[in-house]
Amino acid sequence: PYGIALAHNGNLINAEQLKSELYYASRCHINTDSDSEILLNVFAEELRRSSDLHLGSEEIFTAVSQLHRRCRGAYAAVAMIADYGLVAFRDPFGIRPLVYGYRESPKGREYMVASESAALDVLGFRLIGDISPGEALIIEHTGAIHRKVCAPNSKCYPCLFEYVYFARPDSIIDGVTVYQARLRMGEFLAEKIKRERPDMQVDVVIPIPDTSRTSALQLSYSLGVPYREGFIKNRYIGRTFIMPGQEERKKSVKHKLNAIEAEFHGKHVLLVDDSIVRGTTSRQIVQMARESGALSVHFASAAPPVRFPNVYGIDMPTAEELIAYGYDVEQIAAYIGSDSLIYQDIEDLQEAVRADSTVIDGFEASCFNGCYITDDVTPAYLGALKERRNNAMRELLSEDISKL
Repeated sequence: PYGIALAHNGNLINAEQLKSELYYASRCHINTDSDSEILLNVFAEELRRSSDLHLGSEEIFTAVSQLHRRCRGAYAAVAMIADYGLVAFRDPFGIRPLVYGYRESPKGREYMVASESAALDVLGFRLIGDISPGEALIIEHTGAIHRKVCAPNSKCYPCLFEYVYFARPDSIIDGVTVYQARLRMGEFLAEKIKRERPDMQVDVVIPIPDTSRTSALQLSYSLGVPYREGFIKNRYIGRTFIMPGQEERKKSVKHKLNAIEAEFHGKHVLLVDDSIVRGTTSRQIVQMARESGALSVHFASAAPPVRFPNVYGIDMPTAEELIAYGYDVEQIAAYIGSDSLIYQDIEDLQEAVRADSTVIDGFEASCFNGCYITDDVTPAYLGALKERRNNAMRELLSEDISKL
């Protein structure tokens, strides 16, 4: 519709309701299981309602305003409209990140929209800033720019897990320098260790690459303990916690990391990771440290326990698959095989991120505290999400068996 091409980061909570509305109101047939197709069609339907043959900035702003009223959940989107230009918009809570910038070229000024500023940097664009929660940005073919906040009472509640894990350290999101935030995570974690584990014997701090390096570096500095690279990462292996099968994840850890034995042998080691999700990866890494001759292995997480599923666009397991769901710290330490386990406090994590920003009102931290910011994530929704995930896993298993 309207010649729209759309890219979407996030997840619509009310996708099934919207799909039904589109069909019964407009006989719009959705061809895939992707909520991005639903978002595109809602946008197109609102464009049709707000304009006749003329399509201008006010008509687009009206369409985005109506989209905000209908769509629930997380969405950072950028769309090209044929013969008009580019439109980008962000949900009223700003859960998923969205930035834009420019560069000068022989043809004039060019603009770019991306999730993170690092994407702009590598292509020679200068960051202008974030697209605010509830805001729409329009860039016409002529180069004219229009901006407007299209959602009433919008607030900035970015996903806390972006800063812990997903974002590149060289990015700036909502005024927060991710690298500095991770340094502060290490600082807060070191202070907790000093406060609660003053007798812990540590000879070396070793990060689990790559995301935890920045936090581990500052933690080692604060503790006055040497920092060493004890694991070498195979860069051709993807992220393990989102891999579909348990056996696949187990295999990938061995392929993903190789221990440098000299950094472990005869030492009391403190391993630092960005977070612990299922615990299977952590368990194997602790085992690798022991096999390399470590006298003791302590484990520190730059994030609090991950106890609840994320429903806003991160493919995170159901609650029952999370190691911290229903278990205390001592039980988790026993499972992963570490001599001790230290988690970041959620208040410290929030402070570590918030310190740089003047625009952040709070955080979407549901995977840590179970509080879903949109207030419409019900037990029934989580149950349906779990069932869909289980069905998908059964289909994958069936495919694997059929290949045998």
